[in-house]
Amino acid sequence: MPSANPFAELGAIAHGRAEIRERVVGAWDDFLRVAERVDLNAKSRLPGWRAQEICVHLGAWDDYQPVNGVIVAAREAKNGRRPEHPPDPDEGNAWIVEAHREASRDDVIGALTRARDQAAAYLKSDEPQEFDHVLVVSTVGPLPALTILHAQIYELAVHSLDLVSCGAPAPAGSLLDAGLAALTDAVGALAARVGIESTAGIRSEVGSWAFRSLGTGWQIGRWGQHELFNGKLPVRIESSAVTLLEASAGRVNPLKAVATRRLKVHGLPGLLGLAPIVETVPGIPGGPALRMAAKGLAGAGGALNRLTRR
Repeated sequence: MPSANPFAELGAIAHGRAEIRERVVGAWDDFLRVAERVDLNAKSRLPGWRAQEICVHLGAWDDYQPVNGVIVAAREAKNGRRPEHPPDPDEGNAWIVEAHREASRDDVIGALTRARDQAAAYLKSDEPQEFDHVLVVSTVGPLPALTILHAQIYELAVHSLDLVSCGAPAPAGSLLDAGLAALTDAVGALAARVGIESTAGIRSEVGSWAFRSLGTGWQIGRWGQHELFNGKLPVRIESSAVTLLEASAGRVNPLKAVATRRLKVHGLPGLLGLAPIVETVPGIPGGPALRMAAKGLAGAGGALNRLTRR
């Protein structure tokens, strides 16, 4: 028999499917508008990847289904079948981009559109919701299926910024905000799974989000608008949405971002309290950046903490 979901509180899932569907489908639509205007042959800032490779690995192909694959995994998990080890994201990416490296522009945009439509179809309000809470083994360990689908839009937001280096237009603020919501939800989920009790928020020009991780699960909401997060948060990170996303994804050095005041961190000890996540979840987006920041702080004897107080 499959193990029961240990979480009583499930972050964004508690807000209802309608809110998640609006954010997920809106993020896909925003990303498609970026992808449709980019030169797929242009080199990106990611080593060895053109815009083609970025878009290919986000799409739905006959041999690769990033959205429907989560639903299939949830169905199998509900029937007691789970893989012993999480999938290797680097292996999967390398395989799919090689398989479709020469795909036509129409095929690439079509694959992205199918992924968008699959997410929209599953999140229709009249669809069965039996798989939403089922724990699925993902690249960052077991998480509820709907949490994983929500987290996928973080990748859309980060890659929309990667495509700017290929000549794509700047992504919409709504896509960046959706990415920050997904990031907040995922970090709250991982903190809860590791057993860390924390409350933290991120604030940007496009929107602000906060999470609270507890022994019973995690909660998220708008910083300043949700009753849980109206007071002063013990951990607060403020920056532009672009810097927050790029620092979390390791696209920029977070230590340098803090030193140059691009990132403002309040409650640094609380932030470092989240560091055990990267030890138990090595594949977490932004994990290398968080690990580097933690080691840098320890080696600098708190110099970064003094910087943030200036």
